[in-house]
Amino acid sequence: MVGQLLLGLSILVILHELGHFLAARAFGIRVEKFYLFFDAWGFSLFKFTYKDVEYGIGWLPLGGYVKIAGMIDESMDTEQMQGEPQPWEFRSKPAWQRLIVMLGGIIVNIVLGIFIFWMLTAKLGESHIANSSVKYGIVPGNVGKKMGLQAGDKIVAVNGKPVVYFEDLLKLEVILDHTVLTVQRGDKTLSLTVPPNIFNDLSDGGLESFISPLPRVKFTVDSVVQGSNAQVGGLLKGDSVTAVNGARIQFFDQMQAELKRNINKKVTLEIKRNNEVKNLNVAVNKDGTLGILAHFDLPKEINVNYGLIGSLPVGAGKAWGTFVNNAKGIGKVFKGEAKFNKVVGGPVAIANMFGTRVDWVHFWTLVGFLSMVLAFTNLLPIPALDGGHAVFLIIEMIKGKPLSDKFLERAQIVGFVLLISLMVFVFGNDIVKQVTKSKQSTENTR
Repeated sequence: MVGQLLLGLSILVILHELGHFLAARAFGIRVEKFYLFFDAWGFSLFKFTYKDVEYGIGWLPLGGYVKIAGMIDESMDTEQMQGEPQPWEFRSKPAWQRLIVMLGGIIVNIVLGIFIFWMLTAKLGESHIANSSVKYGIVPGNVGKKMGLQAGDKIVAVNGKPVVYFEDLLKLEVILDHTVLTVQRGDKTLSLTVPPNIFNDLSDGGLESFISPLPRVKFTVDSVVQGSNAQVGGLLKGDSVTAVNGARIQFFDQMQAELKRNINKKVTLEIKRNNEVKNLNVAVNKDGTLGILAHFDLPKEINVNYGLIGSLPVGAGKAWGTFVNNAKGIGKVFKGEAKFNKVVGGPVAIANMFGTRVDWVHFWTLVGFLSMVLAFTNLLPIPALDGGHAVFLIIEMIKGKPLSDKFLERAQIVGFVLLISLMVFVFGNDIVKQVTKSKQSTENTR
């Protein structure tokens, strides 16, 4: 998990800073340092100098930076600014060139995100389940149940637009846009509105607490884990579980619910094996499982391959959707529809997203996602971020003269303090969430 986190963030930070570096060099601006992570108080883990640029790895893993000559940045090198402007310094260049340098990192992150999603789409294509082929409806999570959804419901439209693919129900757009769901429940048609504050409830459990990514399905035992409670209890491949402690079940989610009610207890399973009904006593694990792998009666998937060129607009759409959804998420905070501590995630949350198993498709999908998140975050008009620098440059272009060095220095200090405070808050928020989650998990196993 740590290895994937460091690799993913290192790729993003290096390429982001490379965007600033290349833009600066293209306009003849001298770059003095290029660092992955921060060499706070002048201490670095590794460094070397090549063509008058110091390259290195700092000890403080909070991002990275390039030190551009003649610019007030996080290095706070005000001594250099007291001298006469030199032609190779940042401050000597036209405002439009400086603006491009400031946006260089964001541009690279956007291009990287589009490229990753493009390549993944070209290699893997897309697999869809037609919503019309989902025979038994959805399995709502606890948040979905709270808003009125029930197991077996069929969501046929979102804001009046028919749902073509089942996985469209799992897109963030469904929960970010105050959507109205058209639901078929038996012979009735209902309209359910997604609550504007649903994001707060989803922050801990994710989209699965809204709707399960697996539609409601029938199942049989596909295999039994060696040495598991299921093997000890006598379950075999091909068995169909028809009741748990006398409660009739037909679908996988029904069995899951019954097992969750009997954690660390023995249950009586009624099974059907070769047209013969048997009763088995099986112990339930602390996580509410038996130790089986299930074979699901899933609808047939539709596989779509776009080819290299056709994958570009599809991949770009996925990348842009990530960018827009981040903007909508922050917008919900300002509207009071989402709590800030529920929306943001830090290093611990990101590490959990990578997981403990190396899956390169998942890894690159997450890197593409984070690249777009990094682009959006850096575009925010906060001093010390690229967006803050860009705002000051746009003001300069409108006024026709630059803002004072004293103002820029103070803004940089305020921005830096704000960013450090946000980092401390986000990291602490991650830890609190992790501790809370562990406590809940412990309580559920008692």
